[in-house]
Amino acid sequence: MPVIVDTGILYAAADVGDAWHERVRAWLDGMSEPLIAPITVVPEVAYLLAARLGPAAERLFVASLAAGEIGVEQITRSDVERCRILLDEYPHIGFVDASLVALAERLHVRVVATTDRRHFGAVRPRHVAALELVP
Repeated sequence: MPVIVDTGILYAAADVGDAWHERVRAWLDGMSEPLIAPITVVPEVAYLLAARLGPAAERLFVASLAAGEIGVEQITRSDVERCRILLDEYPHIGFVDASLVALAERLHVRVVATTDRRHFGAVRPRHVAALELVP
């Protein structure tokens, strides 16, 4: 079963100075399941990498996407509608996080890799009682 990844995981994997770096790298090294990121995460990660770590980090991220190391999933119109509902119910999560939840619901994925326990831990998705948050 695939794992959906958020911005924090992808950024922490690249930034050796990030508090989550070692934990994320160890988790990724032990992963065998495919990783999926909603398209909404891609520009957010690219921007953070370029702004904080420089253009080389952004290029490495794009290369990993091109190599298929992380699957990129489009969001549908119904996903966007679900995001609207989630934002009404959980205004603290923001659109990108809502898109992860909507994607998890549509694909019936229960595991989300995130550094954001507070926001994702409060959400009650439609398809499971709670998302399993890793690492």
